[in-house]
Amino acid sequence: MSQALLEIDNVDVSYGAIQVLHGVSLHVNRGEIVTLIGANGAGKSTLLMSIYGTPRVGSGCIRFAGEDITHVPPHTIAKRGLAQVPEGRRIFPGMTVEENLLIGTVSIGTAQLEQDREAMFSLFPRLKERRNQRAGTMSGGEQQMLAIARALMSRPKMVLLDEPSLGLAPKMIANVFAALKQIAAAGKTIFLVEQNANQALALAHRGYVLVNGAVRMEGTGAELLANEEIKKVYLGGH
Repeated sequence: MSQALLEIDNVDVSYGAIQVLHGVSLHVNRGEIVTLIGANGAGKSTLLMSIYGTPRVGSGCIRFAGEDITHVPPHTIAKRGLAQVPEGRRIFPGMTVEENLLIGTVSIGTAQLEQDREAMFSLFPRLKERRNQRAGTMSGGEQQMLAIARALMSRPKMVLLDEPSLGLAPKMIANVFAALKQIAAAGKTIFLVEQNANQALALAHRGYVLVNGAVRMEGTGAELLANEEIKKVYLGGH
């Protein structure tokens, strides 16, 4: 039986006096792709960022690989094997593709740099073509590929992705999701926050629906895709 790699247990998060998350509980098992969908402003990104310690959880508990990480500093969380691909990519625009990938190894050192870099170039051939190019001069889709590759360079047990399809052309979205499928097939665990519910649920083993900071529904990706309410609210027009 799959063991939960990430467990979020009854988590509340507030920004000052405004409570954004209300008693959120969910889990991600080893080897799974789990997605969190919801309208803009539902609290999806807040939940993902709170796993990494900013903002801090007000109450409740977050466990990763069986350890309580609720109050652990972000750099320590990275060393434990949890990598984050933040919304907006946050690559280093003045550095080349290769230099950005090198930064991904900070938490583990460079012993496997050559091997892992070649694996990234195999996963994202476009990055190989652009290896000496400054990252800021690439397209949004190429920068998203670089952000994912940089996260994978730390050899994480699990990858958190925040809105990877945001602002990308449809063809690039298809490329990014195809890569995520390959990454999962290679044994990585993925927790994906995504407004593109159609793509996310088609990819995911399981999904959760966040409404006004609380989990309203959960099920397999196929169950949620077939759910009439979800079709009406989240899948219309996609």
